[in-house]
Amino acid sequence: MAETPTKTWLTQDAFDRLNDELEELSGPGRIEIAKRIEAAREEGDLKENGGYHAAKDEQGKIEARIRTLTELLKNVTVGEAPVSQGIVEIGTVITAEIFGDEEIFLLGNREIGGNSDLDVYSEQSPLGAAILGLKVGESASYTAPNGNDITVKVVKVETYSGQ
Repeated sequence: MAETPTKTWLTQDAFDRLNDELEELSGPGRIEIAKRIEAAREEGDLKENGGYHAAKDEQGKIEARIRTLTELLKNVTVGEAPVSQGIVEIGTVITAEIFGDEEIFLLGNREIGGNSDLDVYSEQSPLGAAILGLKVGESASYTAPNGNDITVKVVKVETYSGQ
């Protein structure tokens, strides 16, 4: 059974930024790396040609990023961040108490954050899944990758301003 792609929420700014990146990689980015590969190939023996192998590795990374962006942008919902109602939602900024420390992060796809200093946690991560739908003052536990149970208390939920 094929997995159904999940819809990802993005701000208009994030969508535009990712779409521009995809256009750059798909057009000029591919042309540039093809030229670098060809130039390195003309240098001779490919077995010991570091420039050729580096360019081929970079080409693989570009193609992987193109596939990632294409899939992401195909399954996206674009809109404004949800106005905080005091409930943890995708696209809100959460202040949570974890191990007695306050952590502030954005809940959603890491691509939303762009140049923001905020940490971003996916709603599908153990932390994100545990707190999604909680109200301010409520707590939940999740199991960390190392097997430890971690309790999280939602202290504040704010509307994401894009910064």
